[in-house]
Amino acid sequence: MGCFAGRFGRVEPRRVAGQLVTGLLSDLEVKTCWQLAEQAGHAQPDAMQRLLCRAVWDADAVRDDLRQLIIARFGGPDAVLVVDDTGDLKKGVHTVGVQRQYTGTAGRIENSQVGVFLGYAGVDGHTLIDRRVYLPASWTDDRDRCQTAGVPDEVGFATKPELAADMITAALDAGVPAGWAAADEAYGNSSVFRAGLREHEIGYVLAVSRSHLVPLDGGKTRVRADRVAADLPTTAWQRRSAGAGSKGPRFYDWAWLDDVCTDADPDDGGHHSLLIRRNTSTGELAFYRCWTPGPATLAQLVRVAGIRWTVEEAFQAAKGQVGLDQHQVRRWDSWHRFTTLALAALAVLTICAADATNDSTDTGLIKLTVNEIRRLINACIIRPITGLAHRLHWSDWRRQHQTRARQAHYTRRLNLELQP
Repeated sequence: MGCFAGRFGRVEPRRVAGQLVTGLLSDLEVKTCWQLAEQAGHAQPDAMQRLLCRAVWDADAVRDDLRQLIIARFGGPDAVLVVDDTGDLKKGVHTVGVQRQYTGTAGRIENSQVGVFLGYAGVDGHTLIDRRVYLPASWTDDRDRCQTAGVPDEVGFATKPELAADMITAALDAGVPAGWAAADEAYGNSSVFRAGLREHEIGYVLAVSRSHLVPLDGGKTRVRADRVAADLPTTAWQRRSAGAGSKGPRFYDWAWLDDVCTDADPDDGGHHSLLIRRNTSTGELAFYRCWTPGPATLAQLVRVAGIRWTVEEAFQAAKGQVGLDQHQVRRWDSWHRFTTLALAALAVLTICAADATNDSTDTGLIKLTVNEIRRLINACIIRPITGLAHRLHWSDWRRQHQTRARQAHYTRRLNLELQP
């Protein structure tokens, strides 16, 4: 909290922000304002809700401070910026950005809200450092709906690759040290996204679809990526590890074609190539468009390709450990505020785990994980209020609120039924 405490002009929201982050680190099963307020010892959720909705503070400024803290701990010239999106299943139509859309969380089209995130993978740790809520065209074309949800008038439609490019640009402009970018095929298939990274002179290893057309022979021919792989001789493949996994090194067979050219763009002076990964068990193929401002080795590209999975690990930790997907907020500001404080809670776990990993003491045990760090924080630091009177008060408050909500729903439904 110390890195961004100065962003709160009054002590009350600063204190509540600390209590909210502490609640996100707690062992609560559900981490909405109601549960977080009860955990903090409040008599009702008003202070938590005010912090996320009406209190005066800038979530982007807090994000900037948090980002600086993270790069101070993990930063390095070979760090990798990783972009990806994740969805939260939602009901109704009023929550900012919600509509029926595809989300990888469910693996199908569902009523959901999608956020695009920027991860940072440094020397000995990785976490999330930025966020954008994705607004479908059905939202940006309806300015009344946007105004009701608190979306600023200047915010228009932007694709997910455009949101990702905006976060990368903001990070690099802020001096975030990074030598690489990585992303899945939803971003790698975008020639505009790739061109933007080249303008920043940051190397990339971006997944592309098997139907992606690869420019060869100086751009004279364009061949599907899967067709390129099918024509490779056996000697083109090398077995290398993409990094350590939970079950040991992740070995794949790799092929590297360094005669790929740019996509009809002017010569950028860099090195274009195509990297192909083959699963040693199933034979499944994955394809990566690569670019580096200077010469690179196969080992470097394989390392970056393997680091892309750190953003998936970060999503799992953010949702499973600090409740990133458990907010019940509807408005633009509230989403950014809750998400920023969730990233702060995730940073606590990530930095603690990295510090424990750097401890050279040989205990004969595996290193402390993010999950175990949170358990220890709950056992040693967080002291939840367990008084009987406090728990009974919250039981009464919840039932009173639910009674009023039920009466309001019944009244609304009856009024609709009675309309001519």
